[in-house]
Amino acid sequence: MQKKLTLTMDEEVYRGLREVVGPRRISRFIEDLVRPHVVRHDLCDAYREMAAEEAREAAALEWAEATVADVADEAR
Repeated sequence: MQKKLTLTMDEEVYRGLREVVGPRRISRFIEDLVRPHVVRHDLCDAYREMAAEEAREAAALEWAEATVADVADEAR
């Protein structure tokens, strides 16, 4: 569910937002900037979710195995 929020800001900042981001994209821009600072996700749940994606896990395993082979050839 979305909530409406009224913000007060300097006119110069507002003009910059309209020019750079676009008049109909300001809310999304601000939400994307703020979200990581105020919404906390459980890290374990996120890892479980990622692990459930079989294609991603297969690609990660392939990358890891290729990296290990590269490191094995390094001079010590």
